[in-house]
Amino acid sequence: MRVFRGLPNAESRAPCALTIGNFDGVHRGHQALLARVRAAADARGLPVCVMTFEPHPREFFNPAGAPPRIAMLRDKLEALRDNGVDRVVVEHFNQTFASQSPDTFVERVLVGGLHARWMLVGDDFRYGAKRAGDFESLKIAGRQYRFEVEQMATVADPSGARISSSSVRAQLAAGDLDAARAALGRGYAISGHVVHGLKLGRDLGFPTMNFPIGHKRPAAKGVFIVQVHGIAESPLPGVASLGVRPTVDDSGRVLLEVHLLDWHGSAYGKLVRVEFLKKLRDEEKFVDLETLTAAIARDVVNARAWFAATGADAAGTRSTGFATSATDRIR
Repeated sequence: MRVFRGLPNAESRAPCALTIGNFDGVHRGHQALLARVRAAADARGLPVCVMTFEPHPREFFNPAGAPPRIAMLRDKLEALRDNGVDRVVVEHFNQTFASQSPDTFVERVLVGGLHARWMLVGDDFRYGAKRAGDFESLKIAGRQYRFEVEQMATVADPSGARISSSSVRAQLAAGDLDAARAALGRGYAISGHVVHGLKLGRDLGFPTMNFPIGHKRPAAKGVFIVQVHGIAESPLPGVASLGVRPTVDDSGRVLLEVHLLDWHGSAYGKLVRVEFLKKLRDEEKFVDLETLTAAIARDVVNARAWFAATGADAAGTRSTGFATSATDRIR
């Protein structure tokens, strides 16, 4: 899969089957849409292209009121690759891009920049300044510039509820990882490179691997039971804290810290994936480090008990089947 930061240059442009969206989480609704694009692309001998945005348009227009993010860009790209996408254009969303009229967007982006020959959009798709363009105007543009346009209805779960990024965010915020897993079609996970931290966890007796989070509003926050892929041959069980560490840091920086239960070694620089299995509690601000240490110790005890009760082996692989194997692709 090729990834472009902005529209491809002239040498890299080629006719494509296209869809556009934020694709936060790449949930089962997104997956159904991508499957339809893949089928249409194959029927026409075209590559599948996805245009997505960084930052999220709502983050650009209203940073304080923007929705939390389900996935970092790396994980979104990995999920798009897994769903048969050949090309991803990560468009920098700024005032210039937002100010384009619908006609300019079609001419500059869809036709001139991406060479769209077939296009699929969701039932809430809008484009151009002030979201003035809609499906009907896109169909008219398609007839003018000779690209096909289809619209796909919302995908619902077995209960009839709409599968959306908003609903997944709500599930993660509530700590309902089983519901999030059902909507995503996979376990919720965050991947990244292990970086050096302040070594505070080691001083407290619970050394951690640290992962910086590239945005300030993750959809999931708190303390979780996790398993970590990409260090050993099998997933490793652990406890993770995702948040701002209010007891020891007042900067507001978001960090993912993982304490592995039965593994000791160096993972600095490794690209690993942290899969969230169960939420233990919300993040708290403790009165002192002694109280914090006692809380971490309880979290470790509770995590070990959970792994034992759910049939996990020493490597953290669950017998229930949703834990992934050592053959997971880590990029």
